[in-house]
Amino acid sequence: MSQQMQYQPVPEGTPGMPAPQAARNGLGVAALVLGIIGLLSGIPMVLFWLAGPLGLLALIFGLVGASRVKKGQATNKGVAITGAVLGGLALILAIVGVVLTALVVNKTVDEINKQVKGSQAQPKDGGESGGKGGETKSYGPGDTAVYPDKGLEVTVAKPSPYTIGEFASGHTAGNKAYKVSVKITNKGKAAFNPALTQIKARTGAEGREAEQIIDGKIGVGFDGTIAPGAAATVDVAFDAPATAKDLDVEVTPDILMQGVHWKLPTS
Repeated sequence: MSQQMQYQPVPEGTPGMPAPQAARNGLGVAALVLGIIGLLSGIPMVLFWLAGPLGLLALIFGLVGASRVKKGQATNKGVAITGAVLGGLALILAIVGVVLTALVVNKTVDEINKQVKGSQAQPKDGGESGGKGGETKSYGPGDTAVYPDKGLEVTVAKPSPYTIGEFASGHTAGNKAYKVSVKITNKGKAAFNPALTQIKARTGAEGREAEQIIDGKIGVGFDGTIAPGAAATVDVAFDAPATAKDLDVEVTPDILMQGVHWKLPTS
């Protein structure tokens, strides 16, 4: 005997009405989660780099989620608003963390600079206490700066006109070239390596940098070491405007030694 299958009819919605849609609560939930993580990351301050992006995302997701609630597309208004608020607080903590970190870094750098400067060897009468009001003393042509702690003496001669070679760098047409001789005497007990010696010059009332000229004959710098009781001399050339009346030459024998200035007339 055959059996006839019976099927229940599927209920139909009201004709002309759209089918109901599921609530879109995802952004509100995401805002709350990101806001909590961002806020917790911002409390230690040092994690500002994490709290900032998370807080920004939480704020955006929360505002969009709240907007969906107004449009009837979501139902978790409280969750979305809470996430946005937490995101805003995380952003504030991130900004505070950035400011505090910058202050700490600047203070640390200043302390390091002070310690390095304090550990630099000072010339006998050309350091910060050499001039009035703590100003650095400037030497004249042929004067010698003495570093007692290092057993070094630095002497700079008066500039003389220099004729540059055919191929040169650092020279501007219309300017004049001046040669300056720098002598380092080692009166210490150990050999001195002048490889890190820096020689710079400025000119004019505005103190503009005078370019160093290198033409294959001059401007190479010191080479090798200076034995105890010996001396080494190097010639450097600087480019200066034709109206320049003097050169302010600074010689720093080593990074652990304070630089000294020589005010040298060009004529």
